[in-house]
Amino acid sequence: MRLLNRLTANILRSLLPVALVLVGTVAAHATAFDMDTVEKVPDNADSTVVAGINSAVAALDDSTPAVENVTPEEHAETAAEEEKSAINPKKIIFEHLLDGYGWEVPFDHHHRIPLPVIAYASDGLHCFSSAHLNHGAVYQDGDVTFTVGGDESKYPGKLVELVNGEEIRPWDFSITKNVCAVFICVLVVGGLMLWLASFKRRNGFKAPRKGLGAIEAVVAFVYDGVIKPILGPQAKRFAPYLMTVFFFILVMNLLGLIVIFPGGANLTGNIAVTLVLSICTFLATNVFAGKHYWKEIFWPDVPLWLKVPLPIMPVIEIFGMFTKPAALTIRLFANMMGGHMIVITLTLLIFIFSAISPVAGGGATVVSLLFSIFMLLIDTLVSFIQAYVFTMLSTIFIGLAQEGEEHKELEEDHGHVGKAIEDTLI
Repeated sequence: MRLLNRLTANILRSLLPVALVLVGTVAAHATAFDMDTVEKVPDNADSTVVAGINSAVAALDDSTPAVENVTPEEHAETAAEEEKSAINPKKIIFEHLLDGYGWEVPFDHHHRIPLPVIAYASDGLHCFSSAHLNHGAVYQDGDVTFTVGGDESKYPGKLVELVNGEEIRPWDFSITKNVCAVFICVLVVGGLMLWLASFKRRNGFKAPRKGLGAIEAVVAFVYDGVIKPILGPQAKRFAPYLMTVFFFILVMNLLGLIVIFPGGANLTGNIAVTLVLSICTFLATNVFAGKHYWKEIFWPDVPLWLKVPLPIMPVIEIFGMFTKPAALTIRLFANMMGGHMIVITLTLLIFIFSAISPVAGGGATVVSLLFSIFMLLIDTLVSFIQAYVFTMLSTIFIGLAQEGEEHKELEEDHGHVGKAIEDTLI
């Protein structure tokens, strides 16, 4: 038993220097090791143990960099540079989704396609190129100084006039990215419809082929499947507006999925654009509404105590007049904005994981690309669906306002038919 204990002690004593050397090597590669925690070795310690500790301390001394005296100002500057160079997902996402005074060039964040800036400032009208305002530059036009508000400004991303160090918002009539994209969509939709009308004028009822045939199929699908069944005799009256809304939204959605010019503008993800479209439907519904529609709003067919003395139901009906366009606005805006945001977020994951580890960045690249392609395919389908839903709901709202007029026209038609039969019998 004594022999076994002595043998075990000798083995542990021989392995202890090796363990200390390994510990010293690991500590040499650490960056946060405190030298004051290394205690002195007693003089009566075993020479082998002393040799192991000395080798570990020597390795640590050779690998630990000397600590330089850093002033608080230098530390603050270093932290600011690191924060500036770090990826800011929120800023990148909203730079791509929101409006701007220039059109981004793909894969180049230093150059933009310039657009005209038109502003009515304190001394009159000004017009110049947006290239003078790139990257937060300050531009002097006559006696007025212009710039684009930064992240800490009261007007971030907007054109401002600098007066005595203060930012003042001028009347801004600039052709921004979204405004230019609206013009492009108008030209595309107008060109497609004129192309189809020209073909029909030349060839009559002959069916077109290829791209023009697809456009005609979509027109027939929307008109015969949505507008005509809902509006009935009033279909031809409102079809021009409803078909224009459908193709306008569809073209805006599809161009927003294209990265390069003339695509890339997030038009239907801008609530101002969807609000204007909803207001157009609101006006078409209420301006051309019949007497039956207004009667149902101000004097609906409900028990009298729900109308007088407290106009409970009329207030609810009036409130419903405005919730319909609000629903159209939010539905289109939220669906398209969400789709664009998901694709950009998936792309940013590549850079976020690459900053952590090259291996993680490689894995995130594969996953993000696959999911981004899948989401773009989904967004293409959603582009058609949202245009169709907006048109269908607009048709329903207009049809509800025309319900009394439709019944009146049907009664008049039945009266004419009955009179003709009576004259024939006589």
